[in-house]
Amino acid sequence: MTGEYEPSPRKWVREQVKRYEATNGREANTLPGTSRPVVIFTTRGHKSGKIRKFALMRVEQDGEYAMVGSVGGAAKHPKWYRNLKADPEALMVQDGADRFDATARELHGEEREIWWQRAVEAYPTYAKYQEKTKRQIPILLAERRP
Repeated sequence: MTGEYEPSPRKWVREQVKRYEATNGREANTLPGTSRPVVIFTTRGHKSGKIRKFALMRVEQDGEYAMVGSVGGAAKHPKWYRNLKADPEALMVQDGADRFDATARELHGEEREIWWQRAVEAYPTYAKYQEKTKRQIPILLAERRP
């Protein structure tokens, strides 16, 4: 993905992404303060067109990755969710040294429930986040493009 990169306004996110990318995920590869692994996702802002990067919990099965839009149980979906709904192919995934282009699709029904259970297994706090909000936390699946 090409374009102007606009780092996160949150210092800890900027620093984590920078260290993760610079070390191919050998450093800054967990949620700060935990041993839970993360993956770096790159999207394009649907209004600005700028490149955005952020870490989400690593929820992987057979080379596909769940992107859980929890925002800690906030009332609104994350910005990356709106970006990917606008352009589902503007997505790159980095899991350690493995980087690949992906397409995002939102999960519903039984498929969503299967991935929700995987997400809660990877990061049990997701269940508490769902209790905090009235919205259903969305799950998008990042599928590797050939």
